[in-house]
Amino acid sequence: MTLSLEKNRKTAICGSLKSFYKAEFDETLSDFRAEQLVDFMLNQIGPSQYNQAIQDARKFISEKLDDLDTEFYVSEEL
Repeated sequence: MTLSLEKNRKTAICGSLKSFYKAEFDETLSDFRAEQLVDFMLNQIGPSQYNQAIQDARKFISEKLDDLDTEFYVSEEL
């Protein structure tokens, strides 16, 4: 699976990363290095986070559907 970011989102993340590196490590990142780090992290962490988000969404929807079934069943008895 290949994940990608919209250009303006990637630019914002790179800016945040550059600010973080400057504040935490007193190191200046070039635009190229920041982009490479963002791409690396997206490829390494992105798929597992995407899969976790899908699992969380499925669980949430499943719970809501269970609630709906319960509400519908109770309403029919009245």
